[in-house]
Amino acid sequence: MSKVEEFEELRSLLFSIAYRMLGSVSEAEDAVQDTWLRFDASATRPASTKAFLSATVTRICIDVLRSARVRREEYVGPWFPEPLLTDPYQDPARAAELADSVSTAALLLLERLSPLERSVFVLREVFGFGFDDIAAAVGRSEAACRQLLVRARRHMRDGRPRFEADQRERQELATRFFDALREGDVLGLRDLLAADVSMAGDGGGKAPQLARAVVGADNVARLLASVYPRMARIDITFAPYEINGRPGAVFRDRDGRVLHTLVLDMLDGRIQTIRAVINPDKLRHLGPVADAWALTREVKQVRG
Repeated sequence: MSKVEEFEELRSLLFSIAYRMLGSVSEAEDAVQDTWLRFDASATRPASTKAFLSATVTRICIDVLRSARVRREEYVGPWFPEPLLTDPYQDPARAAELADSVSTAALLLLERLSPLERSVFVLREVFGFGFDDIAAAVGRSEAACRQLLVRARRHMRDGRPRFEADQRERQELATRFFDALREGDVLGLRDLLAADVSMAGDGGGKAPQLARAVVGADNVARLLASVYPRMARIDITFAPYEINGRPGAVFRDRDGRVLHTLVLDMLDGRIQTIRAVINPDKLRHLGPVADAWALTREVKQVRG
C-alpha cells in the first residue's frame, strides 16, 4: 500500500482527533495537512502508521493549543467551537460515545484542560489508545500520562451535567422547539425551556451578537419569538441539522448564504442552553457566508 493510501485510510481518524483537540474545523484540517507533509517527508516507514500519524497530529495540535491560549483570552465575547455537521470518523459500536465527545458542552469542558491533559484524555477516553502510544505522542512517561488522565477525568466529570436527554428525547424536543420558533409561539417556546435556560452567541467581534447571555425561560422565549418571525419576513430560513452531535439548525439568507448556526443542549427534559455561532470566520467551511451586519439592519426595520 502506498503512503497516500495509508494516509487516506486514517484521514478521518486524524481529523476527528484534531477537531476534539482544537475545537476548530479549519485548524483541524490544517493539522491533518501538516501531518501528511511530515509523513510524506519521512525517509522510513514506521512500524505502525496509525501510531505515527496519531502521534504527529497530536503534537501539532499541542503546539497550536499553546499558541491559541493568548488569542482566546483576547477573544471578544464567548468563545464556542466551530460547528461540525458531520464527524467523519465512523464507529457504529461507539456512535453515541463519539457524538458526546464532540458536543459543544464537552469541547468547552476540554478547554479547561492543559494541552497535555486534553491530548491524553482525547486519545485514551475517546479513541482508546494504549498508554504506550499516548506516552510516545505527548513525550511523557506512561506513569505521567496516567496522572494526566486522572486530572483530566476529574475536571471533565465535575463539569458535566447530572442528566442529559437521550437521542430520541433530544430530537423530539428540538422538533417542537423549531416548530414554535417558526410560528413565533412565545408560550410554546417557554414550555420547552428550562427555568434557568441561557442563550448566548459567538460573534467574535466580527458579527452582531448579544451583549451578554440571556437567561431565564421568559426572557429567552420572548426574544426568540420577537426576532425570528422578523427574520423570516426578509427571507431568512433555517434547516435542522445535527451539529456537534446535538440538535441544531443552520440559518441562511435569501441567497442561501450561511448566517449562523444554533445548537440546543437539553437537561431533565427541557432545553437548557442555546448557543449560536455567528462569527463568519467559524462558518466559512459550511459555504458562502452572509453579511450579518446588513441583515441585522434589515431585521430592525421590519415591524413586529
